[in-house]
Amino acid sequence: MATPDPKTDPASGPTRHYRLFAQEIEARRADPGLYLVATPIGNLGDMTLRGLEILAGVDVIACEDTRVTRKLTDRYGVTTPLVAYHDHNAETARPKLLARLAEGQSVALVSDAGTPLISDPGYKLVREAREAGLVVTAVPGASAVMAAVASAGLPTDRFLFEGFLPSREQARRSRVSELAEVPATLVFFETGPRIAAMLNDLAGVLGTRDAAVCRELTKLHEEVRRGDLASLARIWDEGAETRGEFVVVVGPPAAAPPVETDALDDLIRRALATASLKDAVEAVVAATGHKRRLVYQRALSLTQRSGDGEA
Repeated sequence: MATPDPKTDPASGPTRHYRLFAQEIEARRADPGLYLVATPIGNLGDMTLRGLEILAGVDVIACEDTRVTRKLTDRYGVTTPLVAYHDHNAETARPKLLARLAEGQSVALVSDAGTPLISDPGYKLVREAREAGLVVTAVPGASAVMAAVASAGLPTDRFLFEGFLPSREQARRSRVSELAEVPATLVFFETGPRIAAMLNDLAGVLGTRDAAVCRELTKLHEEVRRGDLASLARIWDEGAETRGEFVVVVGPPAAAPPVETDALDDLIRRALATASLKDAVEAVVAATGHKRRLVYQRALSLTQRSGDGEA
């Protein structure tokens, strides 16, 4: 009888275990395929039982930084081999992982913290695995985005995850302006050295929206500060802690007041009588709280009709 080849026979190979509450548990060999396994964002106790079994049962774990993932696997007695897969080696490492999968092996993909593919490498591996007809399975768990949204005390019915804003001020403010009218809670990642500048730009563009700054979620020094953007910006201008990882959650824009077209047109006409189109629009926006685009379109229509002799 032929000896089973562990590269092609997922039922063969060494028996693997993981450790839970000082008890060693035998892990079932994972079926062939790619597993996207969420890992804790700080507190190692947030690792799921299913995630542990998958990590112990696959042939190899692909991770951003083997030193970071080793802390997790050591905590739970997982001995599965680790290989690096990150932005700098992806072009050479990805074909090797795909070859393993094509041979019938099982591969777990993890990030340094949280759910793989969220603001870290991995989507190209998933895309090419699916294009090759390989099985891809998500194993959910910890997520900094969901933890921040849940704890911020802001509307959760609709939210947009933006990730990291541009590092340069002009580009950052431009991107925030594009997001200003999105009718949803906004979620950003940010680093400590840039948090003060980022909050000041958010306040300058979005105004006095309610927000929450979440630092070191699930870790020993977890901190969530709530307030309007301007007050939060002042807190970090005055020297609040910048060590750690930040998630910033910003409430949606206030609902626009109902538009009474005749009354709005009268205001625009009076403003146009003494000011340029641009200045008249700004004055009416400030007085009514209506969207600038709406006021501009009404003002443009009125000036065109006036020019045609209809107003």
